[in-house]
Amino acid sequence: MDMGHTSEAMEIPREFNMADYFLYDRLDEGKGDNTAIQTVDTTYTYQDIADESNRLGNVLKDLDVRPEERVLLILPDVPEFVSSIFGTLRIGAVVAMANPLLDADDLSYYLDYTRCRTLITTPKVANKLEPRIDSFPRLADVIVKGNPPNGPIFHAWDETIPDASPTLDPYPTTRNDPAYWLFTSGSTGKPKAAMHLHHDFPWNCERYAKQVLGYNENDRTLSVPRLYFGYATGTNLFFPFSVGATTCLFPEKPTASTILDHIERFEPTILTTVPTSINQVVHHDTAEQRDLSSIRFAISAGEALPEEVFERWMSLYGVEILDGIGSAESFHIYITNYPGESVQGSLGHLVPGYEARIVDPQGNDVEEGEVGRLMVKGDSVAVGYWQRHEDSKETFQGGWIVTSDLLRQDEEERFWYEGRADDILKVGGMFVSPLEIEDALLEHDAVEEVAVVDYEEDGLTKPIAFVTVTKDHESGRGLAMELARVPKTALARYKFPRRVAFVDALPRNDRGKVDRPALREAARGPSLEFFDTGTTALRKAEGRA
Repeated sequence: MDMGHTSEAMEIPREFNMADYFLYDRLDEGKGDNTAIQTVDTTYTYQDIADESNRLGNVLKDLDVRPEERVLLILPDVPEFVSSIFGTLRIGAVVAMANPLLDADDLSYYLDYTRCRTLITTPKVANKLEPRIDSFPRLADVIVKGNPPNGPIFHAWDETIPDASPTLDPYPTTRNDPAYWLFTSGSTGKPKAAMHLHHDFPWNCERYAKQVLGYNENDRTLSVPRLYFGYATGTNLFFPFSVGATTCLFPEKPTASTILDHIERFEPTILTTVPTSINQVVHHDTAEQRDLSSIRFAISAGEALPEEVFERWMSLYGVEILDGIGSAESFHIYITNYPGESVQGSLGHLVPGYEARIVDPQGNDVEEGEVGRLMVKGDSVAVGYWQRHEDSKETFQGGWIVTSDLLRQDEEERFWYEGRADDILKVGGMFVSPLEIEDALLEHDAVEEVAVVDYEEDGLTKPIAFVTVTKDHESGRGLAMELARVPKTALARYKFPRRVAFVDALPRNDRGKVDRPALREAARGPSLEFFDTGTTALRKAEGRA
């Protein structure tokens, strides 16, 4: 049985540009003087951003960027990132984004893969790429916010953009023209670009941001994930811009200290975050002294939110966390807890307009309460992956996205996350969710973060736990044995980790998700230091061997 709310499709005219919907329509509504962006140093109105976007668009046209050609943005969270997005869309070109902290090899991958004609970036990124710039034959120009390297291909933003005209007529795009590439997290290989059309993002915004979350003109938004991540592009740029609200930006790394400082400085009403950051905040030395009362709710996505972390956050701040799930393939969140209706551990309900199915390996709908693979349908779904024909056929099927997420749905139509199909372990012939073991281990006071993956021993699959320890505890064999006993007591006996490795930090990809493939590689490597916590070791520790 299909599950979903019903909703009238938003009427979008054939001639349509998403830059109008998110920016230029605010000028027509008389909100040009509203504060669009707040930084530590200054503010920018909607008129300021529109003028700067038009200047950038005129420069791109002068550089012979044509409609549907890609413009790659590799920038931190600065106002120039915003005007680059809207200036690119205004001329009918396609926006792609990447993380400015990547190394030269990964940056080169994005340049090769997107075949971008123009790159807009920072001096640090430009200098990383300059020695290999001749290996990108399709790249014609690089605009640098700061001092660029020498060479005819490089242009300084401050020497080109300010002198351009602030007036620019939009290219006559349609609702079904290409507009935006959003990259997958790359958890199963190199990131793939989900290709989106001009109407996709507004369609989701009308339903999720406005109908569910209730974004309004008085909101101030702040984000832990950076703008290059589509999750934050939505919640911390497009959604507030769609109603004339204020986006708060800061370029530095979002540590627990910086995010707490900026919450108190900007007093946001909506905070976009991820479970890792929530965990770091609640364990920060000053967590109990911080004032988060300006926030009416926080949004969490990207990974499962452990119940222990949720409870600690609520006890400290009482600020509701709206956990949800979405994907680059759908632009944004399609299942979420609604304000005032959050249920701990649940992902909540469908966003209006989306449909969902939970299916078994044969594609049949499972019974209520059973775990299966999630399929999602809605009009924000991408048309496919760039240059990934086989992957596109596997993921995009008849308007449905076939995800790797395992969910179940209860009698109240709430969804519950059970992990990813490619992360599930099979131990002793029984399927085991690593999330279940991780949640049990997080109950121990010594555990700050934990990730469980599989390793092989004598041809058998067994779980290994990678643990970061809180500052009040010490790692070692004694703690490893304690941790092994926790899930053995709370869960079925076969679910306890047979090895425990203590690490300073869990590896993460550029979307902030735990890099489980890297942990699996480490578990197979000869240099990993771990404590054997198998049955024999536990018996010895307990004096029963």
